[in-house]
Amino acid sequence: MTARLLCATPLPPAIAERARAEFDAITSQDHQPTVAEAIAALRAEAGLQAMLISSRIRLDAAAVAALPAQLKLIACYSVGYEHVDVAAAKARGIVVTNTPDVVSDATADMALLLMLGACRRARDYAAIMERGWRQRYGLGDMLGLDFSGKTLGIIGMGRIGQAVARRARGFGVKVLYHNRRRLAPELEQGATYFDDVRAMLPHCQILSLHAPGERALDGYVDAAMMALLPRGAVLVNTSRGLLVNEDDLIAALQSGQLAAAGLDVFRAEPEYDLRLRELPNIFMMPHMGTATVETRDAMGHRALDNVAAVLAGAAPRDAV
Repeated sequence: MTARLLCATPLPPAIAERARAEFDAITSQDHQPTVAEAIAALRAEAGLQAMLISSRIRLDAAAVAALPAQLKLIACYSVGYEHVDVAAAKARGIVVTNTPDVVSDATADMALLLMLGACRRARDYAAIMERGWRQRYGLGDMLGLDFSGKTLGIIGMGRIGQAVARRARGFGVKVLYHNRRRLAPELEQGATYFDDVRAMLPHCQILSLHAPGERALDGYVDAAMMALLPRGAVLVNTSRGLLVNEDDLIAALQSGQLAAAGLDVFRAEPEYDLRLRELPNIFMMPHMGTATVETRDAMGHRALDNVAAVLAGAAPRDAV
């Protein structure tokens, strides 16, 4: 059997096993290839018609132009595909796919973790325990905020935003949302729609971001938007780091305009702005929203399903 798939990123064991069994895939389990190494591997094997990549492989227009003529598919092991120049790929007749749907629950769980952690000062409390906790605290010391009963604003009410809303309702949270289009009533589940995000913000004690990471939205949540939130609000971002102006975020956290923030994504990753680390009212994770065994396996199987479709001459489920 001729190798038909290059896996240009280390994979969970179950996914690597399936890739080798179905496609005689070339895998790189002990090494993260560079873009140049991935392109060289594709050129070295005439039978390779698909490549599976993570966001660690960035295929800009120049890299896409260097891909061999036989390549039919770039399968992204992620929902986001901003690391691929999709227009350049399409111009060469290369299909690009992603892995939507299967990440919704894990990412929504992370959003709730960040909301709770930010509201309840989880970072402070964890630090106290790490230091050995030898000091008693009085009734007015180290107080956080209730999550239950708050009003939550969601920007971007797609699959993940809706999953966050379902979870938040279990805490008696009132849900508001802003989206490009209003949802059908059965999807709203009682959430209140605002077509003007600026009209929604003054009502949001917690704001959760689930908008796409489009360049047009770079710095979307800035000082002006944060100023519209009630003083002492909490900002949570599990979407894309570029959505938030981090200079303005730091200023809002220092001034008390924001009581806290929960972040799983940053403008620069992994070299995030270390000024954020100095703020005790930020609860942070290293971009791990989908990092569960079940979700990463589901993402891998979804990516390989797209590979199977394209190599069989069919339309993939998740072309972008």
